[in-house]
Amino acid sequence: SQQGCDPLAQTQRSKLQHRRARINQQINKEMRMRAGAENLFRATSNHKVKETVALELSYVNSNLQLLKEELEELNSSMDVYQNDSESISVPMIPLGLKETKELDLLVPLKDFISEHYGEESVLFEKEIKEFMELRQAMRTPSRNEAGLELLMEYYNQLHFLDSRFFPPTKTLGVFFHWYDSLTGVPSHQRALAFEKGSVLFNLGALHTQIGARQDRAALPGLNRAIDAFQQAAGAFNYLKENFSNAPSLDMSGASLNMLVRLMVAQVQECVFEKMTLLCSQNDFLARLQLAQEAAKVEDVYSLVHQTMTQPHVKDYVPFSWITMVHVKSEHFKALSHYFAAIALCDCPVPSESELPEQEKAFLQFHVTIPEGPSLRVLLQDPEERRRLGKAHLKKAIMKHEEAMRIHGLCKILRKMDILQEVLSFAHKRSLSKYSEIDHEEDFFETGDAPDIRPKTHQKPEIKPPNFSQVKVTDLFHRLGPLSVFSAKNKWYPARRVHLRRGENGFGFTLRGDSPVLIAGVIPGGCAAEAGLKEGDYIISVNSKDCRWSKHAEVVQLLKSTGDEGVDIGVITLHGSEGPKAVDKKAVGMSSGSGMLKSNKENSRKSLMNSKSSTLLVWSKKSKRSKKSTYSGVPFTAVGDNEAMY
Repeated sequence: SQQGCDPLAQTQRSKLQHRRARINQQINKEMRMRAGAENLFRATSNHKVKETVALELSYVNSNLQLLKEELEELNSSMDVYQNDSESISVPMIPLGLKETKELDLLVPLKDFISEHYGEESVLFEKEIKEFMELRQAMRTPSRNEAGLELLMEYYNQLHFLDSRFFPPTKTLGVFFHWYDSLTGVPSHQRALAFEKGSVLFNLGALHTQIGARQDRAALPGLNRAIDAFQQAAGAFNYLKENFSNAPSLDMSGASLNMLVRLMVAQVQECVFEKMTLLCSQNDFLARLQLAQEAAKVEDVYSLVHQTMTQPHVKDYVPFSWITMVHVKSEHFKALSHYFAAIALCDCPVPSESELPEQEKAFLQFHVTIPEGPSLRVLLQDPEERRRLGKAHLKKAIMKHEEAMRIHGLCKILRKMDILQEVLSFAHKRSLSKYSEIDHEEDFFETGDAPDIRPKTHQKPEIKPPNFSQVKVTDLFHRLGPLSVFSAKNKWYPARRVHLRRGENGFGFTLRGDSPVLIAGVIPGGCAAEAGLKEGDYIISVNSKDCRWSKHAEVVQLLKSTGDEGVDIGVITLHGSEGPKAVDKKAVGMSSGSGMLKSNKENSRKSLMNSKSSTLLVWSKKSKRSKKSTYSGVPFTAVGDNEAMY
């Protein structure tokens, strides 16, 4: 069975996860106290009591504030998730996993198995325990491929659980409890959709942690980080598009939108780092390209900063994240101007043959064309190049200083040495370049350099989760094929029918498999006499369970009976009595009430007509609703996949 990583192994990260769990519990306790105090405050008319309660409320509220600040500091412990290499990479923002409470499903599932399926529920305790062990393991996934697969496996099992135990009209009566990843506030819902959504959130969060820990000083690590952040963006985006009305803030549309944009920005930053590794040192076009890549990173971080500072978002996003994103947008703007200056001042003047290509690139480089001579003249005149380069450096230095100023405003970020080092290194590098190209006899006023037009050579992709990559077997497949034995179908109690073969056979037509369907009954034949009806499903032959049996197997069992006849077990679905109703058998998923937006998340008709199905087939119809020739046609005209016996 699948294992989560050992939550007691005292790694830095699991210590964080422990502290997070402890803070979550304390927040939970304080919120219960607050609710109690608020109720008392409303209910009492006694002034003395009101004063005492008001005092207690202010105490609880300040406690909550402190706990939330402590949680924010945890959410900002980016260094714990970074790699151990010596090289300096700018820290990335990872997300902490959502915590959940233990859940005991033994009684509710056993009750449902005996009431709905009419089965001996004690026979399914092993499967229920296995499901609960998988849920337990999924709470502490390891930070690698195995951890991602564990979350996927559990998510896929939830689809089976949904179809088996969650009818459209009612819930199991159990609550799924999850803590908000950003605020620590607990929420609960009866809808299985909340459980699915929270697991999906954790899938995204785990990808962010994997991305943040990569060593980005070399290409393999950079490519892994790009992939991880793209997958994280995909998970949050999928969550945003398929789930709504989540009871917790971290899964609100606005929050998920912000997280998708943050991940895209982190991908864009990795793409810039990749270009710096691949670019040749003194190539003019390569330097222009780097400047445009940096401008693109600034562009996406500015968008994230706008998103994070919207009124309903900024209250719960950690201040350190907002600051970090703001710092990065200023930092990359500075870098775009720095690389523009380097292109102009460190690269040789173009030869006649190089000029057309360089001029073309330079024409599309600035947001507005720089003042002064034509670009062709500028590119060929070292003095003009130095002059524009100096203007770019002046702007770069201003932006470096702004980045350092904003960084200094956040107490949590001030503790982050790596970021401090990166900012101050970039600042010093621009200053020394400026003093190198600054001539004492310069009498011209350094002009204002136009901004650089953002452009990237690798557009970030939002990669949706690929659920089919983790194959799972329906833990409850013994209940029978989902096409019939699901939570949304109801059937009459099973009937045992004794059947003898007449000279014209049994007198019925069979169709399909798993389970085999009685598609037609000949009036006056043996089957009709014995009480079999069109629309019955054969679930056993001579006490052998046939729910999963193929057509040919059932036919073989029937043919091998002698004169003593055969015992057939059948069930009839509600609403499928009589002709024409047989085709109503479409596979469906139950809709968890409460949280789902439309039926998107439920329209995954899983065609689970085999024991181990790969799950999630995005098709609307069951494989078996092939056309069948009934109405008004004599029974001898048998449909394409029917046979008469």
